[in-house]
Amino acid sequence: MELSNLISLETIYPNMKASSKKQLLQELGTIVKDKIGKPIFEIASVLMERERLGSTGVGHGVAIPHGRFSELDQICGVFVKLDKPVNYDSIDDQPVDLIFLLLAPEEAGADHLKALAKISRIFRDQATCEKLRGADNSDAIYAILNSVQ
Repeated sequence: MELSNLISLETIYPNMKASSKKQLLQELGTIVKDKIGKPIFEIASVLMERERLGSTGVGHGVAIPHGRFSELDQICGVFVKLDKPVNYDSIDDQPVDLIFLLLAPEEAGADHLKALAKISRIFRDQATCEKLRGADNSDAIYAILNSVQ
């Protein structure tokens, strides 16, 4: 699974503002509503429902919220770097500033898991996370994300 299949320059948001986890998930819904043809409240609801199962805040300032939608025809992603970290109920209780949203079709199964695994590997590397935190535009972030194997 290549990351370039999940994101593009248009799906990278380098300085987004959010004051809470709930607001962040709603903002993510706003970003992808036209792309997946779903209303913001439905997207946010699916993401919040997933969060109830356990936080997608994986530690070290990183969150990977994800959800499935029956009418979606392909896996898509959005990368967000917040201007200020927000409390996300992460496993390490640290605030989050790097977010990779992953949305998949209901039947994506193995492909969804492969995409989650790829994203997790990228964000486990602290050097990559620091580079992302230092990047200030979509081009730089896209290059960093796609340079990691």
